[in-house]
Amino acid sequence: MCSTTTASSGRRWDGSSTTARRARALRIAADSPSRLLRTAQRGRCRACGNRIDWYTRTDHRPISLHPGELHTATVPAGSCWHVEAGIAHPGSDGTPWCRVPHLALCPRGDAPAELTPQLAALRRGLALRTRRLLDSGTLTPSAALPAPPPETDAAVCRPARPVVQILYGRYLAARPVDAIQCVAQTRRRERCTHPVLTPGIPAGRWTLMPATAARGQLALPAADMAVYDLASLPYAEQLRWRAQRCPAHAATPAAADLALADWEVFDPLVHHQHIHPRLPAAARHHRGHS
Repeated sequence: MCSTTTASSGRRWDGSSTTARRARALRIAADSPSRLLRTAQRGRCRACGNRIDWYTRTDHRPISLHPGELHTATVPAGSCWHVEAGIAHPGSDGTPWCRVPHLALCPRGDAPAELTPQLAALRRGLALRTRRLLDSGTLTPSAALPAPPPETDAAVCRPARPVVQILYGRYLAARPVDAIQCVAQTRRRERCTHPVLTPGIPAGRWTLMPATAARGQLALPAADMAVYDLASLPYAEQLRWRAQRCPAHAATPAAADLALADWEVFDPLVHHQHIHPRLPAAARHHRGHS
């Protein structure tokens, strides 16, 4: 029996090449407002288990969008979003298609007041998939998740989610200050393991600041709160912290990001459980003398 391939041609009987093409590395354009690689930002909703796509909004906050595009005529104006240059913008971009936030479709959440028949049908489809994930044991119900442990004195000494002031704005970190990890991609196409807080480089300082309310809301019961203040650092250093990059990757802006920055705009009323009325150093000093 004769072979269907020849070494001289280098092609199969159907004309396809016998040599596999080398995969090309993803690159980010130098003028792109988003440094985020899209292939690394697909995930699943922790509440319903359905697929979501993470994007960065114009205010640097993350937003989860439904993976598919929908016809603009079937989506309420308040739920229309469009993506341009990797950034999610509210409203339509003039095309017949738009994206929808996942929160408007999540079957484990409250249904929005304005729900068109098309969105209602899509939400029912997501609810059916959630039920299948629950029945198969792939998704754990939120009610069955263990409650977080009570905050101890040691947690007060090292806040799990500290409040950080950057460029006169307050942000809530996702992990302790010394555990904040760089989000840039290395040459091996992996996330950088270096922390943002690097020894030998000027760092911020813990201080007590007034726990002022936001947007004209009523004052909070706590008078002061512990804040990791970066206001004394140079402007470039504060930008590095907000971009959540180590010093090495801050000097190489061409490197893409493999993860969203963990910052969340701090709201004293929404994040009141993360307000600590004393400094971590003062708590450690108190424990040493007790």
